[in-house]
Amino acid sequence: RAGGPGVPPQIAADTEAANPAEPPIALLLRCHEQLKGTRGAVMTVAFVHRRDRTLTWLGVGNVEAALFRDDGAGTTPERALLRNGVLGYLLPPVRAEVLPFKPLDTLIIVPAGTHPTFADELRPGHDVQAVPDGILARHQNPNDDALVVVARYLGGAC
Repeated sequence: RAGGPGVPPQIAADTEAANPAEPPIALLLRCHEQLKGTRGAVMTVAFVHRRDRTLTWLGVGNVEAALFRDDGAGTTPERALLRNGVLGYLLPPVRAEVLPFKPLDTLIIVPAGTHPTFADELRPGHDVQAVPDGILARHQNPNDDALVVVARYLGGAC
């Protein structure tokens, strides 16, 4: 995350860090309140419930998220439902989705500067480290932020 104290990404990061057990919708609403009076931010929240083996996600703005299943079928990834808006300024009605999260499923979250087609032909293989580099090389806007989060669920419960 870029920026120093008082900058929206840092405010959101500090809010998240101070509330690690907050449910996803409550965390997003808390960030919205903390960001009022700033230029705002866009955000996608993904929370893995290891015990239930589920993924809860929601987003405001254009921070894309895609879930790739390790089913061998090469199917199209599931995408987080994003609502138009800006935290701290214009918060739309939000709704979280809860999905099963199975061993070897891969979650990828990319910033606003990444073209939304990043996931169309992507098939995360065994080399998870190569995924962010490939996404940035092919889909990143050079005039925008560069960050790709890749998380693969290896299995197990709490």
